[in-house]
Amino acid sequence: MSNQPLIAPSILSADFARLADEVAAVKGQPGRGADWLHVDVMDAHFVPNLTLGLPVVRSLLATTDIPLDCHLMIENPDRWAIGYAEAGSYNVTVHVEAAGDPVMLAKNLHAAGAKAGLAIKPDTPLDPYVDVLKHYDTLLVMSVEPGFGGQKFLAGVLDKVRAARSMVDTGHLNLVVEIDGGINAETIEQAAEAGVDCFVAGSAVYAADDPARAVEGLRRQVEALSAHHER
Repeated sequence: MSNQPLIAPSILSADFARLADEVAAVKGQPGRGADWLHVDVMDAHFVPNLTLGLPVVRSLLATTDIPLDCHLMIENPDRWAIGYAEAGSYNVTVHVEAAGDPVMLAKNLHAAGAKAGLAIKPDTPLDPYVDVLKHYDTLLVMSVEPGFGGQKFLAGVLDKVRAARSMVDTGHLNLVVEIDGGINAETIEQAAEAGVDCFVAGSAVYAADDPARAVEGLRRQVEALSAHHER
């Protein structure tokens, strides 16, 4: 479990007609609001849904200083991901199931100025990709099937989180362990116990009356759990 949890509100659950306002709503107080802004890019091919793309990401980059965490649920990320890095995204995550050469892709993302993230679906095992992950800055463990927001948390993926956490703690890997899907006040502590560093939360934040307060509430839960373990 990370001592300083990262909270990444997912704008998949935001009102797309008021996107600039919705982004501003999670900024919060310095050090207490959103750490990253999670942006789901879907192409209706890799997943059965279509969301926003690079033009909207460029607009977001012009309107906020919250680092963008772009999660590309798209086919052929080897070709398309670099544009998101070049635009100024902080972290660009691609799916291992879609990447042709994930090691080269990580190098290209770094060369374009971004952190590189590797996402794995709930049914994708971790073990075959451990050596690949040595080239990445973030491991995104999907705790729902990618493609739609508002799904139920799949606790079975936490075994992969625990395995990744162990490899980070022993120095075998050097990356942020991120989780995405069904994270809310009821599930965040399970994820934290397993060793997650960064928590993507969509409806738990954007369905709240005060999104910034919701972000802080999730952060407090993880911090309280961490403090309890240190006692």
